[in-house]
Amino acid sequence: MDVQQVIDRSVEGLRAKTKAHAETWRLGQEENWSLDQDNGVIVFSFADGTVATAPVQVVGTYNSDDGTFFWGWDHPSIKEPLQAHAKLVKAYGEKNNVKQFTMQQVKCSEMEAWTFTAVAVQLAEANGAYRADAGGPLVFVTFGEIKLSRE
Repeated sequence: MDVQQVIDRSVEGLRAKTKAHAETWRLGQEENWSLDQDNGVIVFSFADGTVATAPVQVVGTYNSDDGTFFWGWDHPSIKEPLQAHAKLVKAYGEKNNVKQFTMQQVKCSEMEAWTFTAVAVQLAEANGAYRADAGGPLVFVTFGEIKLSRE
């Protein structure tokens, strides 16, 4: 499979996963989210008291002011244990000569940042992805198995 096929398959796979998450536990309708780097989890809180938690990895951050994506595999704000999925993309980029996957910072659109994240989901066999608005750069993450509970 060539690189473009991997990218296309990754994007389509992430669309399907996101749709399933939206329909089953309402991803995208959360009131709040938080990312705990120390414990490696993302938490989504909903108005009805439902809480969804999952292991998390940080793919990178996107600065919409200057249109740059900063990969999580060498990001000073991302703890090393949360860089594994980003490192899979870097290794794939090195093996397949994909420059955008191997440069620490990439000039790109937000849609391309989603594409990078979709490739991370595919390579890591992650459960899904999320774009977290941290009030500055957008944080693109992958997540694992979702656990639901009530507050």
